Amino acid sequence: MDFQLKSDQDLIHLYVGGDEAGLVELIRRYQAKIYTSIYLLVKDEALAEDIFQDTFIKVINTLKAGKYNEEGKFLPWVTRIGHNLVIDHFRREKRAPMVSNGDDFDIFEVLGNYDESAEDRLVREQTHKDLKSLIQLLPSEQKEVLIMRHFGDMSFKEIADVTDVSINTALGRMRYALNNLRKMMQTKELSLKN
Repeated sequence: MDFQLKSDQDLIHLYVGGDEAGLVELIRRYQAKIYTSIYLLVKDEALAEDIFQDTFIKVINTLKAGKYNEEGKFLPWVTRIGHNLVIDHFRREKRAPMVSNGDDFDIFEVLGNYDESAEDRLVREQTHKDLKSLIQLLPSEQKEVLIMRHFGDMSFKEIADVTDVSINTALGRMRYALNNLRKMMQTKELSLKN
């Protein structure tokens, strides 16, 4: 039997029917994409591997319990499980992921990269810390989009697929997240001045 020619749905039915090879092929088919999407968020190989394994444990449990009903949407479903586990991890850690200084927009670039004094560096580091704690205060949908976009370097199309919303909804959540961050930063500045 050539598993590579079978649809995701066929492979799921095979696995649920007791043929482990169905699951093996699904993992082989999507391992790289799912692992990469997790790694981009956590920026740590060992942690990404742990979350990847937890993701498939959850997938297996859901399939075995007969609770899978995402007809034809296996990859977005699994990716969403992985990303939810990432968000759970950061919620437990009570911190945002480390910021990458890739070519894409970096939320901290507004703070400037220049030859700074020790005092300036302390202020910048405190601002980073403050910003990370403010990100944790955002509603979960906004925080999720912000983390995926800025820390995971994901496109809005990828974010929309993973979170199962339209691109416009993902863009809207991002806009709300940035507006809320701005307001929280202004409020913090005002309370520091008074």
